[in-house]
Amino acid sequence: MTDSMWVFGLHAAQSAVETHPERIKEVVLLKGRQDNRMNRLLDLVRAQDVKFRLVNREDFDRILQKHELIEGRHQGVLVQTLAAPVLKEADLEAMLDALTVPPLLLILDGVTDPHNIGACLRSCDAAGAHGLIVPKDKSASLTPAAVKVASGATDTVPFFAVTNLARTLDALKSRGIWIYGAAGEAEGSVYQTPLTGPIALVMGAEGSGLRRLTRETCDGLVYIPMAGQVSSLNVSVAAGVCLFEVVRQRLAQAGQ
Repeated sequence: MTDSMWVFGLHAAQSAVETHPERIKEVVLLKGRQDNRMNRLLDLVRAQDVKFRLVNREDFDRILQKHELIEGRHQGVLVQTLAAPVLKEADLEAMLDALTVPPLLLILDGVTDPHNIGACLRSCDAAGAHGLIVPKDKSASLTPAAVKVASGATDTVPFFAVTNLARTLDALKSRGIWIYGAAGEAEGSVYQTPLTGPIALVMGAEGSGLRRLTRETCDGLVYIPMAGQVSSLNVSVAAGVCLFEVVRQRLAQAGQ
């Protein structure tokens, strides 16, 4: 994908300028904000020789309305940049071929909230996961809201949108990658399941959970023990719990 998009917020802007200044078409800053974070961003923009402009509130709001950037906190910062690439099945195969360590992947089945996509990307980055996979249809993608919530993780975690999720799961299994789906009715908890080898974790949408075909394609199902009255976790929180259990087990196996 090479279309341009607008991202907003100080953290997302800083990440974009630091990691891919060549993608940026323009940084738009709201006049009147004078604080250390804004000044650091402005210094970085100038150091990277990125085009920028300072605009008044009226012009800033006009840009927001024109590009429908009304959700989320923009913090007085907008960045027009080439969109982070949405990768395909062939890119996934190439990435896996290049890995020299056991893969760790997160797969989201029918998650349609872009905020959850962004939060899951952030968890993937923190846990060292090698990619986030979603179905091409019936899933949120890398919207401006997702990019902002990801806080820079769209620049570090490959994002794959695949045509047929069940087929992709079968392809991963043929590579020796174990597929574990998160489901409340699973018999074994995530803490009781060996997760030290090549692993792909599958999370379903809140409420509906994993689709039937996805569930049937998994090698096993795991649940997160819940001590309180809440019946389920937000998908991004559940993903973080499971990802870091894989990290914990791998560190324990390595004696760290």
